[in-house]
Amino acid sequence: MSYADKVFIANCRDIIDNGFSDKDLPVRPHWADGTKAHTVKKFGVVNRYDLQKEFPILTLRRTAFKSCIDEILWIWQKKSNNIHDLHSHIWDSWADESGSIGKAYGYQLGKKSIYAEGAFDQVDRVLFDLKNNPSSRRILTNIYNFEDLHEMHLYPCAYSMTFNVSGDTLNGILNQRSNDVLTANNWNVVQYAVLMHMFAQVSGLKVGELVHVIADAHLYDRHIPIVEKIMQNPVYDAPKFVMNKEIKNFYYFTVDDFALENYNFTNLEDKIDVAI
Repeated sequence: MSYADKVFIANCRDIIDNGFSDKDLPVRPHWADGTKAHTVKKFGVVNRYDLQKEFPILTLRRTAFKSCIDEILWIWQKKSNNIHDLHSHIWDSWADESGSIGKAYGYQLGKKSIYAEGAFDQVDRVLFDLKNNPSSRRILTNIYNFEDLHEMHLYPCAYSMTFNVSGDTLNGILNQRSNDVLTANNWNVVQYAVLMHMFAQVSGLKVGELVHVIADAHLYDRHIPIVEKIMQNPVYDAPKFVMNKEIKNFYYFTVDDFALENYNFTNLEDKIDVAI
């Protein structure tokens, strides 16, 4: 069994059995048919993944590996806020007629600030510090920018990454205010595991631990029967993660530079609706 499977099952079981339901409260999210989308949640979920041991992807169901990478490159490498630069349709519900999602995600990472060493955006500052000042305790990004929230079509869910180097090993903390566990939990974990691998390689470091901190980990009401079925699926060992070792510049990576070997999974027959 993949370690990611164990984490998913433990989180979902705890949410279903011990979580808080908002079924009697007014909520913002709704389904496409207009029905309010209620959840059962747990507060303050913390999961740790040792990326040296295995790649944290589910086998209980398929996680779309290439689409995950395409989106993380869209945000962190292209620093884009336009869905026309993305090859999936996951952001379509939040885009305007021009394809923009407002001043969100990649837009925030691409904003430049002046430092003693020069003008950097958030990504370039991380890359600079990992190479030149790895002992710093200030290597982090934050895209929950209050002055721009009113111009974001969706407030950032995964909003902050903190990087910390111990010797020759890069560790990271992903902070997330809200996580739709069935739809996006492993999607986010896969994305930021890949990002950690990329940053470590181009900085001459080994990849270490990814810590995922979730303030509100929830299952939507219509997802719970699907989750109960998924948790009964067969499980497999984690696949081997493969990355192009020749790339030393973060901006040279493409989706084709990543692969999984021996990725076995159970196909999901149920359609997963996304609350908006």
